Amino acid sequence: MGGGFTGNAAALEAARRGATVCLLEAEIIGHGGSGRNVGLVNAGLWLPPETVIAQMGEAAGRRLIDELGQGPGRVFSIIEREGIACEPIRNGTLHLAHSPAGLKDLQERHRQGNRYGAPLELFDGFETARRTGVHDTFFGSLFDPRAGTIQPLAYCRGLARAAAANGAAIHDRSPVTSLTRQGDVWVARANGHEVKARHLLVATNAYQLGIETPFKAEYTAVSYCQFATEPMPEAARQRILTGGEGCWDTAEVMSSFRTDLAGRMIIGGIGNSDGPGAAIHKSWARRKLSSLFPALRKLKFEYGWRGRIAMPADHIPKVVAFGPNAYAAFGYSGRGISPGTVFGTQSAVALLEGNPDALPVAPIERYSERFTALKAAYYETGAALTHLVSPALR
Repeated sequence: MGGGFTGNAAALEAARRGATVCLLEAEIIGHGGSGRNVGLVNAGLWLPPETVIAQMGEAAGRRLIDELGQGPGRVFSIIEREGIACEPIRNGTLHLAHSPAGLKDLQERHRQGNRYGAPLELFDGFETARRTGVHDTFFGSLFDPRAGTIQPLAYCRGLARAAAANGAAIHDRSPVTSLTRQGDVWVARANGHEVKARHLLVATNAYQLGIETPFKAEYTAVSYCQFATEPMPEAARQRILTGGEGCWDTAEVMSSFRTDLAGRMIIGGIGNSDGPGAAIHKSWARRKLSSLFPALRKLKFEYGWRGRIAMPADHIPKVVAFGPNAYAAFGYSGRGISPGTVFGTQSAVALLEGNPDALPVAPIERYSERFTALKAAYYETGAALTHLVSPALR
């Protein structure tokens, strides 16, 4: 269930192993957070390594860190192997220090990352300005050469095409209306039909619709919106992100920017551009673009969209074993591309081999959270208030 990174990666891996595979997607492939992703193929989690280990324990934490550290390599390897046309650029990403406190945070992340084997580099303000084309704004940056950027919707649909080419049946516009257990098989009902399977993976993440039994996903839903300009003039393309790195900052209400193959500048930030604060978030994006890149201030926004992020309270992804031969994988906290690929692939391995040790994290029988709606409202309100007053035009 679910046609995003996790579901399609699982379908591809299972089909390549010779399994009979059926993928059911309620909307169209990539409709949810996967197709609306920022496009940064990052390594690891949003959390620094020592926090991961403190929460999970040494062995489990190191395992997850190592698995997701190799995540970008797995993504780009699949892209190459399957010939997926998704604008892959593996020139690293830049985590940008928006303040002196942000730089101290990056210095600590650099120390921890190097300690646990990540080849991170810390750049000063001058080198950061040279790479981004943004001057007198960022105090430094943390560069991760393992990472890169892709067109996320194209990658997601490329995974689905590759799965289909290997024999998987891919059915979009097929919302599952019930899941039941009959004997030793699972039965999913969709569009008036039944699909019976020995193994089941629920990979709906922040977009599960209608079903609360036998599994109900619980997390805080956080919106992230993005706006893409018309293609930049050639002179600007020669000065801005000439290496093709994807960028995000250390601000509490995070923002991001990257370019695509056509030369569009894509500005993103936390916030629901489809909700009551839509005008606030779009106005912020216009001011942000003008503040970072004065030469682009007159460019029109050609596209705008938003996606939902499934964020567990501890920011650690979950695999819930909610029944026999059944997993639900979710909760990447905005790091969907690499973790989704890794968790989807390894979920397929674990199910087909009957080996939960193949999973990046130990499966749990249940997961619940309280006050998720209240926390979601808190994040949206904070983002709207922040975007209402910043950044100032230069």
